[in-house]
This record gives sequence, structure tokens and C-alpha cells, in this order.
Amino acid sequence: MTKPIQNLTVLRRRAEFLAVAKTGKKWVAPGLIMQLGSPRKTGIPAPRYGLTATTKIGNAVIRNRARRRLRALAFEVFPQHASPDHDYVLIARATTVTRDYAELKKDLVTALKKLGVWRE
Repeated sequence: MTKPIQNLTVLRRRAEFLAVAKTGKKWVAPGLIMQLGSPRKTGIPAPRYGLTATTKIGNAVIRNRARRRLRALAFEVFPQHASPDHDYVLIARATTVTRDYAELKKDLVTALKKLGVWRE
């Protein structure tokens, strides 16, 4: 088992989100969509992540709940298993709020494995 990463950095600027989307690498699961950025050669040796929930999935209460669930997943899975030199964007879907948490976690783990950034 690899050593967990102590800190996660949050993507905050629109340009950072667009850079991740530009790579075109993503995995669509029933509970979420994960976009993968290009490997970073310099900077912080920890994964950076961003969260997005559009108005398509519901009102502000539902969007906030979806982001909280995705944030909890990121803090649970990324430090142990995500490759530290990539950026990740987690996009909420309509089912993110109602999907069982264990299934949502399974969706994220599958996305990391399918995109080739899973660490044991």
C-alpha cells in the first residue's frame, strides 16, 4: 500500500477547469463524471481536484448536497489512490444525491482505474 498524500489542493479558477476539460479524458459513471487533466511536471506533489454541479441537476440545495458528497469522496479516495501529478474534476449528475454512497465510491474507484491513474 502506498503512503497517503496529506493535502489535497482545490481547483478554483475557471482556467484550471477548462485546462482539465481540454484534455478530453473522462469517465462517465451513473453517479458522477470524472475528467482527468494532463500530468503536471512541476508544482505541488498532490492531486488537485475541482467540483462542479450545474443547474440541470436541481436547485441550490440539491447542488450543494451533491458537491458535499463528491467532496467527501475526494477526501476519502484521492489521498490513498489517486495519482498525485494529475488534476481531477468531479461533475455531479442527477443521481449523485440519491445514489448509495458505497455505489458512488465504487463509481469513483472505477473511473480512476479506467483512466489509468489508480495507485494501490
